[in-house]
Amino acid sequence: MKNLITLLMLFGVVAVQATEPVIRSLEGGKYQLETGPVTMTVDGAMGGRILSFRHGDREVVSQSTFPESFGSTFWTSPQSEWNWPPVPEYDKMPYTVERSDRVLVMTSHLSPKHYYRIRKEFRPEARGIAITYIITNESAETRRVAPWEITRVPNEGLIFFDTPTESISPTDLIAFTAKHDLAWYRTDVRDDNRKVNADGHGWLAYLTAENLLFVKQFPDLNAGQAAPNEAEIQVYVNRGKTFIEIENQGAYTKLAPGESLSYTVIWNLQPAQDDPKQLAATIKNIIN
Repeated sequence: MKNLITLLMLFGVVAVQATEPVIRSLEGGKYQLETGPVTMTVDGAMGGRILSFRHGDREVVSQSTFPESFGSTFWTSPQSEWNWPPVPEYDKMPYTVERSDRVLVMTSHLSPKHYYRIRKEFRPEARGIAITYIITNESAETRRVAPWEITRVPNEGLIFFDTPTESISPTDLIAFTAKHDLAWYRTDVRDDNRKVNADGHGWLAYLTAENLLFVKQFPDLNAGQAAPNEAEIQVYVNRGKTFIEIENQGAYTKLAPGESLSYTVIWNLQPAQDDPKQLAATIKNIIN
């Protein structure tokens, strides 16, 4: 009996170690975060961009090789302050990296034009991977800014979130339908680019064609908290069967010189069935 107990204890230790969230260094400035069967790959040399988010060997983010069409990035909002292309210090240039057993921290260079510095903190947890974005105002004046996460996914699957379909604007630009008190969009292919804004309730979900459910949770905004001409939730559909951006923004915040804002998004990934009723029930379990 003593030997049996010893063996069980040993196996118990092994099981705990196997499921313990970990952070690994990869080649070329890349890092991998693991929690159970879920892995995330982040590239410090490419703007701290999330290159991959997988459940086992199944991928959820876009792996396109075209510029501005792959992975997940982070910008400041409103876009009217920088227009296009994205600010290179935030989006493409190398970030400095600090790593411990529990957190991976990446920090951008200061933008010499916009005077913000971006910090990204990645934490693998039992519930998923928590990403905290920090924007610091390093200018000499008080300014207002909002955080903005942009995640590219393949144009094949189902996008849904909690909002009345009639409140999505512009109306009828993307074919959202109402079911189980949520707004649903089954991806389609057209020859034009389309983008809509919506006031959600702190989460945004995407079901892949392989029935992998990706849920992002973030702070829910009240009316009037978004940056001018922006929104808590945005969906951008690129022309053709290329990619879609599922985007979320935080509150438009006043920052004095040296002040920072913090915005945390929880990424969750799990298998699910392509059934709206079941998906609505699964979402309630995830976000509660």
